[in-house]
Amino acid sequence: MNIGEASRRSGLPAKTIRYYEQIGLMTPARRDNDYRDYAERDVHELRFVARARALGFSIEECRRLLALYRDRTRSSADVREAAERHLAQIRSKIAELREMERTLNRLIDACHGDDKPDCPILDGLASE
Repeated sequence: MNIGEASRRSGLPAKTIRYYEQIGLMTPARRDNDYRDYAERDVHELRFVARARALGFSIEECRRLLALYRDRTRSSADVREAAERHLAQIRSKIAELREMERTLNRLIDACHGDDKPDCPILDGLASE
């Protein structure tokens, strides 16, 4: 199938599919006229990558997951380790976001929001 059909069936824009090919994440077959020729397996792997990306995995993490997916002799422990490592990163980001939320709430609560030039928000951002 051509890239347009692969795009429609995978739910990914053709531009993204071309990018994945450019970085070596996907390698579709080529026809005699050098057009890309996507197989069902390619579309399935594109959906796999799309789902992994939606879960926040980086391109390099997707590359490793895809290699594990393709390797029928893989150990599920390797896959679990990758998922656990990613979950730890997500939890760390959540903690950082919660701290940002607390800080912004304190700054907003300290602001009177009146016509005076005093601004605890700006003062807080300017402090070390």
